Amino acid sequence: MKQFKLPDVGEGLTEAEIVSWKVKPGDTVKVNEIVVEIETAKSLVELPSPFAGVVSELLVAEGTTVDVGTPIITVDTGEPGDADALSGGDTAAGGPPARDDMAPPIPAAAGETATPGDEVAIEAGLIGGPAPGGRTSVLVGYGPRTTSAVRRPRKGHAPTPSASAAAAQQAVQTSMMTTPVPLVEPDVDEAELSAPATTSRALTTGEAKVLAKPPVRKLAKDLGVDLSTVQASGPGGTITRDDVEAAASTGQQVWDGPGARGASSSGAGWLAYADGGERETRVPVKGVRKMIAQAMVASAFTAPHVTEWVTIDVTRSMDLVDRLKSDRAFSDVKVSPLLLVAKALILAIKRHPEISAAWDEANQEIVYKRYVNLGIAAATPRGLIVPNIKDADRLSLLELAQAMAALTATAREGRTQPAEMAGGTITITNVGVFGVDSGTPILNPGESAILCFGAVRDMPWVVDGEIVVRKVTQLALSFDHRLVDGELGSRFLADIARLLEDPATALLW
Repeated sequence: MKQFKLPDVGEGLTEAEIVSWKVKPGDTVKVNEIVVEIETAKSLVELPSPFAGVVSELLVAEGTTVDVGTPIITVDTGEPGDADALSGGDTAAGGPPARDDMAPPIPAAAGETATPGDEVAIEAGLIGGPAPGGRTSVLVGYGPRTTSAVRRPRKGHAPTPSASAAAAQQAVQTSMMTTPVPLVEPDVDEAELSAPATTSRALTTGEAKVLAKPPVRKLAKDLGVDLSTVQASGPGGTITRDDVEAAASTGQQVWDGPGARGASSSGAGWLAYADGGERETRVPVKGVRKMIAQAMVASAFTAPHVTEWVTIDVTRSMDLVDRLKSDRAFSDVKVSPLLLVAKALILAIKRHPEISAAWDEANQEIVYKRYVNLGIAAATPRGLIVPNIKDADRLSLLELAQAMAALTATAREGRTQPAEMAGGTITITNVGVFGVDSGTPILNPGESAILCFGAVRDMPWVVDGEIVVRKVTQLALSFDHRLVDGELGSRFLADIARLLEDPATALLW
């Protein structure tokens, strides 16, 4: 038997939630076959199997949050000495010792054949290192092969069987509180989940324990029922399906917010189905919401923020948007005012490259970046995320439109990967889509500036001494005053405004 432990899929991941299993005990899996979908603080990630064999046991139930390094699945590979691999000992046949933790293998490149022995080490050039073409691979199992496969050096000493058992037990008891359902939730066969490998598991919340089988937990998610408030009637205090359904029909509070099945279009949040419901409901802070909170607090109290505003006439830009929509070259992509704002921002950076910088506190250095990884703040059912378009400054207007469309589609599907949110240099947040005029956005950590684009409105405007109706919007630029002084920030914002007022100005730059 071999255990697959939850790997760090990038950016120092410490924990993740098991969203859905793609296999069940008894299934035969191949190397690199997707076996589980996890939700990190930033995205949904599919993990491939590092082994070929038969699934012996699913060690963690869906909906459970576990730490990196926790065993999540056991696979019978049929190799001699597999039983010893569980405890990290040498194989009976005298083969190499089992690794301290397992990570998925790098997929075979074109023309290569992946074999059950394709196990690789986490080393420079494989995880987080540059790959051909400048792409960074953040998860073993994705990205091109850049070095030959070697085994990870064995750590100080292998864990004992009792340590492995303790880790598995801890994974079982990790928080399984009901939270807004992930954007993509699988259809799970209750018979599969009721197998011995997924029997009732305990949830510890303070001093209270909630006992419920995975199918019951899934039902609670579907109905939005908080299991910690359900009265159990099953053996040993186990919550049954009837208990959950009764709670949902007799006034139990339910989640009506993002991700809830059958949620209202407003996504209002916690609602009481009947009078007398709880006046307050506590929801665990985790996933995207936890990541957002940590990042915003760190940014707000580390970088001295300054925000400047400018109100501009964008009638000519809106006319250009209409012309582009009828252009054959742009017939297959969405053209919006945000596209021109992004292009104007990129052109302004070329005139003021100092705006693209980062503060290195550890080395007391300013890092000037001669490239633009343009972040676009996206509101998704999982929360606010900021994926970025790599090397956006090298793209034509059509290529930029295509990249923005792909970024938006991926974000809406909840499939944005950690690598797509790493390495941003500057961000645009479009509050205009909500009918908001402007705001004072907080910097994305590690970036020097963020541009807020407000709603475009018909407003009276003075043109050649006469008041006429024009398309008007407001831009707000927040920047890190350690890196950007008032003059640089003002000139940069003024150039963006100038380009949007008259797009033809770009021909002069």
